[in-house]
Amino acid sequence: MKPEPYEPFSKLWDQLAKWLKLESAGPPPEGNVRPLKPRKSGKHFKRWPWAVAAIIVIITLFFLGRGVYLYTEWLWFGEVGFTSVFWKIITAQLGLGLAAGAVFFLCVYGNIMLARRLAPRFQVGPGADVIERASIPDRLVKIMIPLLLVLPTLIAASAVGASWEEFLKFFNATDFGITDPVFGRDVSFFVFILPFLRTLQSFVWWTLIFTLLATAGIHFFDYAISWSEDKVVFAPHVKAHLSVIMGLMMLTLGAGYLLKGYVLMFSPRGVVFGASYTDVHAQLPVYKFLAAVAVVAAVLFLVNIYFRGWKLPIIAIGIIILTAIFAGKIYPFIVQQYQVAPNELAKEETYIKYNIDFTRKAFDLDPIQDQAFAAVDDLTAADLQANSATANNIRLWEPRTLGQTYNQIQVIRPYYSFIDVDVDRYMIDGRLQQVMLSPRELKSGALSAAAQTWQNEHLVFTHGYGLAMSPVAQSTAEGLPQLYIKDIPPQVTYPELNVTNPAIYYGEQPNEYIVVKSTTQEFDYPKGDDNVYTTYEGNGGVDVTTLWHRLAFSWRFASLKLLVSDAVAGESRIMIHRNISERIENIAPFLEYDRDPYMVMVDGRLFWIQDAYTTSSNYPYSQPSAEGASEGFNYIRNSVKVVQDAYNGDVVFYVNDPDDPVVQTWGKIFPDLFTPGDQMPDELRKHLRYPEDLFRAQAEMYATFHMTDPRVYYNKEDLWSISKTTMDNRQVSMDPYYVIMRLPDQKSEEFMLLLPFSPNGRDNMIAWMAAKSDPGTYGERLVYKFPKDKLIYGPTQIQARFNQDPAISGQITLWNQSGSQVSYGNLLVIPVNDSLIYVEPLYLKASNGQIPELKRVLVSYGGRVAMEDDLSKALQKIFATSFTGLPEKTPSGGTGSATGTSTTAAGTTTPPAGTTQTVEQLADSAMDHYNKAVSAQRSGDWATYGSEINLLEETLVQMQATAGQ
Repeated sequence: MKPEPYEPFSKLWDQLAKWLKLESAGPPPEGNVRPLKPRKSGKHFKRWPWAVAAIIVIITLFFLGRGVYLYTEWLWFGEVGFTSVFWKIITAQLGLGLAAGAVFFLCVYGNIMLARRLAPRFQVGPGADVIERASIPDRLVKIMIPLLLVLPTLIAASAVGASWEEFLKFFNATDFGITDPVFGRDVSFFVFILPFLRTLQSFVWWTLIFTLLATAGIHFFDYAISWSEDKVVFAPHVKAHLSVIMGLMMLTLGAGYLLKGYVLMFSPRGVVFGASYTDVHAQLPVYKFLAAVAVVAAVLFLVNIYFRGWKLPIIAIGIIILTAIFAGKIYPFIVQQYQVAPNELAKEETYIKYNIDFTRKAFDLDPIQDQAFAAVDDLTAADLQANSATANNIRLWEPRTLGQTYNQIQVIRPYYSFIDVDVDRYMIDGRLQQVMLSPRELKSGALSAAAQTWQNEHLVFTHGYGLAMSPVAQSTAEGLPQLYIKDIPPQVTYPELNVTNPAIYYGEQPNEYIVVKSTTQEFDYPKGDDNVYTTYEGNGGVDVTTLWHRLAFSWRFASLKLLVSDAVAGESRIMIHRNISERIENIAPFLEYDRDPYMVMVDGRLFWIQDAYTTSSNYPYSQPSAEGASEGFNYIRNSVKVVQDAYNGDVVFYVNDPDDPVVQTWGKIFPDLFTPGDQMPDELRKHLRYPEDLFRAQAEMYATFHMTDPRVYYNKEDLWSISKTTMDNRQVSMDPYYVIMRLPDQKSEEFMLLLPFSPNGRDNMIAWMAAKSDPGTYGERLVYKFPKDKLIYGPTQIQARFNQDPAISGQITLWNQSGSQVSYGNLLVIPVNDSLIYVEPLYLKASNGQIPELKRVLVSYGGRVAMEDDLSKALQKIFATSFTGLPEKTPSGGTGSATGTSTTAAGTTTPPAGTTQTVEQLADSAMDHYNKAVSAQRSGDWATYGSEINLLEETLVQMQATAGQ
């Protein structure tokens, strides 16, 4: 019997041909299927080239735009001197993506074409008829299949290409020299090797799944898979083809179960993070069993090629599913609930110890030195005088408040802005002083609407200018900061603070690109009613004198003006990535960066320093940091200090911790990126700070992991937390704060970072941690523990005592009733010898004003509290004696020295600190304050009344002390 064409299949492909604007010429004589042919005329045929052209144009524009962006980035990397870094990242991403895309496409396309080649031509139809299958037209296959695979191939390539960091670390791993206690593998396996193996396994798994579905679909459309008598019928070649694919899937699944065993090192199941008793004794054996069953299943799929049906592989898959459900879930649950839970400490003690040891290693807690701190109240005036360097550097200005003040008194022009205030130390007048400083950056968006032209925003207003600097513990009589550096051009109090190059082209302000060395002069700074102009003299920026460079940057920034402007000529250079954080993240995106870059001044030039961290979330048995919970890191090192020139934009990545295996690995990958730390100039090194983000993360870990005994840890017998403080009427964890102080049993003061601890759930204090920052002792950390049998007030308890004091609360009430706004600064706990002094600044701001004033200083020591105009007076009241050389308010326009007279808010002139008065003089002063208070009360001037009452109280205390001498 002559075969007849099988019409339903032919109709299906006719519909596809219609969608592609192709036309079937109909069946030829004698049942042969004629290939589909394109129409030779008609509107549908004419549309087809235009559609293809439109697609080509869109794709071309996309890749052209991406190519221009990469080209300009390559030029910029050349400017900063890291071209090799650019090419390593690009080649890793592109090479890995292309390799993954090629493997995916070839695997899927090859199996599809194999399925087509093996498609049967004839089959027995209804009755005894032989039916000829209608084959898919070759032209249709060549067009459709590659087009359909473009999107999934791009997805696969992008997903794997994004894992370029894992790929590079896999081939450049550095040993930690520490092995895990379960598998006996070096920690580097978990940090560098395992992540890429999991990515590779996942890629292979999903590639095989897609291949299986696509291949089965082709077989189905070719009727090699069909329904017959309520069952699925597979052609012999189909069974063999799909069996091989599913066999490979089973092997991949088995590899995945083996990798899951290693992932148990990050299990959260037990009482601690990491593999628990249940994980090691129940879950791990199950994973190994499932891996073995998966290998058996793979073999059965291959063997099943020679047998009828699918019973053997189905049984194997059934075993995997049942084992995964019952053994993988239920069995570990039973072990956990009925074997571990009733005797949890005994079962988990070994694993708790692992968690403690590895967390301490991962967060570098082992080197922290524990010492006892007596916390006695035996501090004398002589002791305090001997520690005057500490008292002189107690920070009374809160950064946020000082930033508001700077922005009111030092911006000079509305297009300048102080973004952030930082703390540092400088040798000033022969003494180490803690200061606060902030650069005056240009905010081009603050120009008036009429001035926001392309020329002004990109050629004229190009840079910020200078900075404001003030000591941390001094203020003027009006309660404003005593400025060491101020105004434009910078005016300095001490010659060692001279700013020789105050221009700031790179900073924290996210400004757009600018062009320097153009024929248009740049605005430098305002001078009275006139402006001073300048021309950039540095080497920052990318050359745009060539037409090709200008064309590329014009395309990137969609700016025709950049291309046609006559001002861009000669030696013109374009500056991009001027935000300092964006700048270094673009160079080294694999590092984590501290949230607080800070400016330093060295030899009159301005630099930015930003701490960079190497982190990992794959350190076995290490507890993830609550501070970085969003990232989930459980390993961190401050391995890099990044220094940027605020004028030229030069960037240097100094290695701060050469023993860190992670930075060693990145050093192998990018040999031209890092500079040895010992090459950092000494003047820059003097300004390195132990970073706050790292210190906070380590402190949070230490609050728990100072307990090294597994039994104590399990019962949480000595759990700490970071001390709380009250800010804006709510309790929050204290932030670390920098101080200059002398530690107990040490001879000299150092710049360090402090943070107190409290017993968990309680307000009193239990300990405090310090981290040193000065050269020679940088990175040393100490914890001073208070006696457990003694109550040491915590910050919130001291704040409560301030609020409960009648004189203090009454004065605050008077201020609030008079329409002023009272706010508190950070309460600081200052260790002096073996004692603690609590200091909290109080700011006052008029209801219609924007300038916060440092109005009072609150001090507590030994159960006594005081609120005075400045720190010197407060300490005098606490210790009932006078001090010399301690911070007090200075007259407006003064230099901030500790001598001279100061004027109070009430207008009363008081002698400088250290001046001795007789009882008779003090009595006259007391009567004067009393009379002024009565007068203010009668006139309803409650602010003056409160001030005079405070001065009266201070005078009476001095009279008592003088009379007793």
